[in-house]
Amino acid sequence: MEKTTKIGVIGCGNIAGAYFNTNKNFNFFDITACADIDVERAKAKAEEYGIAKGCSVEELLQDDEIEVVINLTIPAAHGPIMMQALQAGKSVYNEKPFCVTREEAQAALALAKEKGLRVGSAPDTFLGGGIQTCRKIIDDGWIGTPIAATAFMLSSGPEGWHPSPEFFYKPGGGPMFDMGPYYLTALVNLLGPVRRVTGSARASFPERTITSQPLWGTKIPVEVDTHIAGIMDFHSGAMATLLVSFDSYASPHSPITIFGTHGTLHVPDPNTFGGPITMWLPTEGQVQSVPVTFGYTGNSRGIGVADMIQAGRSGRAHRASGELAYHVLDLMHAFHDASRQGRHIEMQSTCERPAAMLMGLRDGELDE
Repeated sequence: MEKTTKIGVIGCGNIAGAYFNTNKNFNFFDITACADIDVERAKAKAEEYGIAKGCSVEELLQDDEIEVVINLTIPAAHGPIMMQALQAGKSVYNEKPFCVTREEAQAALALAKEKGLRVGSAPDTFLGGGIQTCRKIIDDGWIGTPIAATAFMLSSGPEGWHPSPEFFYKPGGGPMFDMGPYYLTALVNLLGPVRRVTGSARASFPERTITSQPLWGTKIPVEVDTHIAGIMDFHSGAMATLLVSFDSYASPHSPITIFGTHGTLHVPDPNTFGGPITMWLPTEGQVQSVPVTFGYTGNSRGIGVADMIQAGRSGRAHRASGELAYHVLDLMHAFHDASRQGRHIEMQSTCERPAAMLMGLRDGELDE
């Protein structure tokens, strides 16, 4: 029987609970420590979720038994914490975005390669049953050759629900870096890597007002673009339109739609793991519901970490890889570059399209 991989979580904020709960779904790894800049918060999370140790970041990184770090810090800390963990000899799985800058991401990938360590990144929602079913529909030719796609993430911003939303309006935040990774990762999984992009971006309001507790009424200066429109040309020949916004209210648009030569596929919200999925085929003449035929349809955040660990044991490539995450990061910057420069941006990065998941997997099972 193979040993259990010990994992440490750095960052005990809003998203941490989803990862702590995933710890119960897989029997080959165990979250044994959690850390935070606020050590008391780390200790409280450890007690709440039955984790052996809540501690400082330094103490966790010095623990030689921990082989993998899940980095759930704020975006600005993703790169620095990842570098510290890699230097400590630990593989790392980052929350999205992978990093704030291209340079820090490139440095981390280079260090991981030098040390023979693995690097991965959220989102891993594209491994869920909903998008994997859509992947099979496309790969099996049900809608013919993909011609185009649309992707819409329109909201009025997180200040109405998040308890501490300031970081959403600082570098590494905004709708592109906060929500864009879900949509772009799903599109690369479905259509492959991107060849070039163009786009326009703006910040519609100079400040935002928090209407959630406990910071109700606090003003936030806006330091990032909050409404971004982009066009992507894929190496496969397909093209896609992307619109992400914190400046919009209710929208009737489907999150992602793929238009093929023989039909149209409506992809579920890429911030979720399940459905619904609908498809229009000319032979049917109407929109029809499509059953989800793959596993992991509940909140399965952390499946990307599990896949990275299993892949490390067998020697295969893991799906939510650093290379995929870097291509998505490069795309997000490229939209802003295109807006500032008024031109198309030829992508300097690429990645392999992640391997499809297997059908018939139950929660807790992966390829091996």
